[in-house]
Amino acid sequence: MYLSHLVNKMTTICFVGNPKDSFIKEDYIRLKNFFNITAVNPPREWNLRVWLGFLWCLLRYIRKSDITYCWFAGAPAACAVFFSKVFGKKSIVMVGGWDASFFPEINYGAFLKFKDRVPVKFVYRYVDKILVVAPFLKDDIIKYAKIKGDGIDFVPTGFDPDYWMPLEKKENIVITVAGAKTLLNVKVKGLETFVRAAAYLPGIQFFAINVRDEAKEQLEKISSNNVIFTGFLSDSEMLKYYQRAKVYCQLSYREGLPTALCEAMLCECIPVGSKAAGVITAIGDTGFYAEYGDEKGTADMIRKALDSKNALGKKARERIINSFPEKKRTETLIKLLLEMAKPS
Repeated sequence: MYLSHLVNKMTTICFVGNPKDSFIKEDYIRLKNFFNITAVNPPREWNLRVWLGFLWCLLRYIRKSDITYCWFAGAPAACAVFFSKVFGKKSIVMVGGWDASFFPEINYGAFLKFKDRVPVKFVYRYVDKILVVAPFLKDDIIKYAKIKGDGIDFVPTGFDPDYWMPLEKKENIVITVAGAKTLLNVKVKGLETFVRAAAYLPGIQFFAINVRDEAKEQLEKISSNNVIFTGFLSDSEMLKYYQRAKVYCQLSYREGLPTALCEAMLCECIPVGSKAAGVITAIGDTGFYAEYGDEKGTADMIRKALDSKNALGKKARERIINSFPEKKRTETLIKLLLEMAKPS
């Protein structure tokens, strides 16, 4: 294995993040191959008993660890950074998008509400290293957290082209993947635009993957008959949809570096995206763009993508392979952690 000479099981990492979440899981697996790592799942709700259990785990594991590694700069990361300071440990936070955002027009972003803004600012002021998955997030953190930004590095998410592989035959179907449960998720991910665009293309099947609960109920009310909601799918099940679909849509108002979009592009889906910064970072010149919320313009771009030659899908795959290789992310994280683990 590459980097095998850097394996150091003597270095202990307290990993604050749910290793069942797709992009977080990949980091957990990467680090576990090289270090002694313990995962602590952050609370997903404001429940006193859950939070007390979380804080107890942080106290227990950070005290014994060399480095704390957190996904997202929210309240759980603030607690982890605080205990790291108390015990004299190094800390890292990986910023994904929400935790660097301020968009009052859609009620989205960590800097919008006091209860989120305070812990996020604490993290950015006291964490030892900030990593961002897209370059523009650094500018947003500097702007909203009012810090210099000297300790912010760009480390994009990495993707495995040997797993996310295309098949020879593509079907004229359109998909989007969004872990959406709430109406806010619907707005942020542009899902209304997706289902309304489908009405302009009645002969084409549109699949909305991982859309559930309140989000699904709302979207079903405005969807045409050619929109299908699959519910939650595993990675292996999503792979089959990526391999079938000719077009993938990422119509978000805001993104960091969209994981599902990059996976779909690796499977040679032709991307249709909004002009959100993170979406542009992924797609580049390998797909089509429409304004956020423009359902007719989105449908026109989807039609163009469906009419395009498969060479554009191959170009999309090559872009992800060259721009966001899994190996590069692994190398960067391992070397950074080893450097931080060295005694001062």
